[in-house]
Amino acid sequence: MGSGLLRVLICDDHTLVRAGLRRLLESFADIEVVAEAANADQAVVGSRQHRPDIVLLDLSMPGRSGFEALVELRRDQPECRVVVMSMHDDPTHVREALARGASGFVVKEAAPAELEIALRAAAAGRTYLSPQVSAPQLFARPRSEEGVDALPPRQREILAALGAGRTSKQIAADLGISVKTVETHRARIMATLGCRNAIELLRMAMRLHDRPAG
Repeated sequence: MGSGLLRVLICDDHTLVRAGLRRLLESFADIEVVAEAANADQAVVGSRQHRPDIVLLDLSMPGRSGFEALVELRRDQPECRVVVMSMHDDPTHVREALARGASGFVVKEAAPAELEIALRAAAAGRTYLSPQVSAPQLFARPRSEEGVDALPPRQREILAALGAGRTSKQIAADLGISVKTVETHRARIMATLGCRNAIELLRMAMRLHDRPAG
């Protein structure tokens, strides 16, 4: 990200919330709101049009969820960071947002200064989590054997394929499903196994793949 203004797109389905966020963000030094969006589709289109540095994304919206928008935004514009806002602070939401590429997770009751910290951290390539969701239990992980046993058959199949070195595209072709469906399963596998990122998931998949049978 270059020097100068930090360009932000706000996505929230409530007009008053967007107006409040715009006023707040523009009170911070060197932050400019370049666009607003009221739903996931508008966020994706607006991001392509305005090329913001960061998208501030609400998870709960009518129509497609913020999770779906997050995947599309990260796929379309890898350089654009996404900071998620949510009224939910449960670990599953946080893990899934991070699994799909979010650079931050801020709960809506956060102090205004926290939002500025989250945006600047994302711009610097760091991850920021609200204190309410960064407790140790967020990353508490079950024993892999127990976690894997809890996965549905399709997700165990995808995990095994990952362990064998197959890519999402290859797995989709092998199983006759879309790449998007594979990515959705991957996010759910990560949430179930407590993996913080794709690297942890791959390591676990390879470890399980290399484990002797029986």
